[in-house]
Amino acid sequence: MTLVIGPDDPADPEWAEAASLPEVSALVRAGRTVLVTLPEDETEAIAAAAAYAWAGAGVFRTSHPATSHPAVSHSVRQALDMTEALLGRRPPALTRRGLA
Repeated sequence: MTLVIGPDDPADPEWAEAASLPEVSALVRAGRTVLVTLPEDETEAIAAAAAYAWAGAGVFRTSHPATSHPAVSHSVRQALDMTEALLGRRPPALTRRGLA
């Protein structure tokens, strides 16, 4: 399960902060819950969220509060949900069976 928090939300003391993919991977292997801070640009934040989620990060801090920028938080959440579905951690939001 992943958690998206805003810039002013407090971080749990149990969370370990990471700033790179190798650091995230090492902390996840050590059994830690990893917090990453996403870039301010929306496109970069979505891409970084997916990459960090793939590496195992569980908590994502956006620079945009959900109340004033709900589209950014929604896009990041969609990217995280998609990544978790690809990794098999959750069922896909929508499945379609192709019939020719």
